[in-house]
Amino acid sequence: MSGKKILGGWYKNNSEPLRHTLSVEMASATTSDEPCRNVFLGVDVGTGSARAGLFDEKGKLLGSSSSPIQIWKDGAFVEQSSTDIWLAICAAVKAACSQAKVAPTEVRSLGFAATCSLVAVDADSAPVSVSLTGDSRRNVIVWMDHRAVEQAERINSSNSPVLQYCGGAVSPEMQPPKLLWVKENLQESWSLVFRWMDLSDWLSYRATGDDTRSLCTTVCKWTYLGHAHMQHINDKDSRDMEACGWDDDFWEEIGLGDLVEGHHAKIGKSVAFPGHPLGSGLTPTAAKELGLLPGIPVGTSLIDAHAGGVGVIESVPPTEAGEHDEEAICNRMVLVCGTSTCHMAISRSKLFIPGVWGPFWSAMVPEYWLTEGGQSATGALLDHIIQNHAASPLLANRAASQKISVFELLNKHLETLMIEQNKSFVAALTEDLHVLPDFHGNRSPIADPKSKGVVHGMTLDTSEKQLALLYLATMQGIAYGTRHIVEHCNAHGHKINTLLACGGLSKNPIFIQEHADIIGYPIILPRESESVLLGAAILGAVATRKYHSLSDAMKALNAPGQVIHPSNDPRVKKYHDAKYKIFRGLYEQQLSNRSIMAQALA
Repeated sequence: MSGKKILGGWYKNNSEPLRHTLSVEMASATTSDEPCRNVFLGVDVGTGSARAGLFDEKGKLLGSSSSPIQIWKDGAFVEQSSTDIWLAICAAVKAACSQAKVAPTEVRSLGFAATCSLVAVDADSAPVSVSLTGDSRRNVIVWMDHRAVEQAERINSSNSPVLQYCGGAVSPEMQPPKLLWVKENLQESWSLVFRWMDLSDWLSYRATGDDTRSLCTTVCKWTYLGHAHMQHINDKDSRDMEACGWDDDFWEEIGLGDLVEGHHAKIGKSVAFPGHPLGSGLTPTAAKELGLLPGIPVGTSLIDAHAGGVGVIESVPPTEAGEHDEEAICNRMVLVCGTSTCHMAISRSKLFIPGVWGPFWSAMVPEYWLTEGGQSATGALLDHIIQNHAASPLLANRAASQKISVFELLNKHLETLMIEQNKSFVAALTEDLHVLPDFHGNRSPIADPKSKGVVHGMTLDTSEKQLALLYLATMQGIAYGTRHIVEHCNAHGHKINTLLACGGLSKNPIFIQEHADIIGYPIILPRESESVLLGAAILGAVATRKYHSLSDAMKALNAPGQVIHPSNDPRVKKYHDAKYKIFRGLYEQQLSNRSIMAQALA
């Protein structure tokens, strides 16, 4: 495992990484004298780093590298630089190819995945500032930025029909509220912007010069109605489609009617299914910067969590695969666990679920409706809990001296505490400690961005052991939140009975076991740990036309790994059922408290 995974990963360094220094993960069996291979390249831009991964025709990871990206945080404001991100991608791609001994001639295709951050560029494709500082480098509003809470509330008061396709309300993490905030607060920048793009769309545009947007980004984050393209699903020869899913009345009503001008030129005149080939492939300029050959196919992009879904959802053992049952895939939910956690489930029919994003048609798997739940802070919350505890410096030093991560050390503490306190199972250590993990609001299923985190059961103890208990209670709170999402989705038409997990947190055994025990379903881990990179690589593979469809490519390149089963000890279920009841009550108590204080200040 790498020691440089940023933000919420399982392995973590405590020092600040150097700018564009690289961390590299290598598969064990790669030799330079192999015959020329077909290698698929995937790029994933997360919150803290840009990563590149190379995969063979069986979906096996040949090598990967990462390069950190700069981020500016100031309260609710979180910003990045598209120039910095592209430089990090170039560094990561070159290093991955070098370390994996993959020649440019072997790289057959490229696919991008990225956070659903918002990029602003002018007519010359130069950055336009979205920052109150006026810093032109800062032209990306990061997905987790919550500056536009008030704008989101106003948009939701419109009761536009498009809102039913995002759980009844837009989140401040979606693009319309952020766009409205820029128009109202940065008028000069607003007038300069020629293109507003989701980050993954900007990456494919930067690579190919093709401004076609992805159905994934536009449908999931921009209120685009993807089902307007149902009749185009079998149009294999069309490179893109005229954007016919924008609701002009919605944009006019919320005060952004100027984005409708020029056939929606600033937000997307054409869209394409994920994996569709863009332009004439990689441009000579981008190829030179990346160290690749010009003209290789580049597939239409995905948001990073959705790429994780594509990279893992068919990673089921043969007995679970249901080869003759096309509906089996609809019984699965993918947990993409990183800085935040996204909960991806698909269905043949559209399911309207209050407080859960979607239904989004063909936003992840073509011809299926996507339901997208989420928790805005999971890995980020664990980082916050650990780093702000009095015992954190001592814990970090002790972990470093043992050459293990702080998470591994905390897990060791929990095993020791279980023995010392004579507990039957590790979860029982937190009987007096309960956490509501809404430190960055509740995305699903309550959809309350104003919800706050709660820790119930604190004492004056500041020891490492107390930190270990708080860490465990926080993981449990996150898992109870996922249980709430799963139960809510199943109550509204889904039939989820199997979970698949990927991302940094999925490498933490206690995190995954607690989820299995709390939700009561088995959790399948993929053979390849880098599922988001694999999902991105699959997009490029589909663009080569080697596979008939994205679904065929997923079946060919996904592979299962370990299966984590819930405990069969009835005491574990009884314990978690009790804690889950308390978990649900913490939010209800918060609503009551909010009402009491509102009346006091009225």
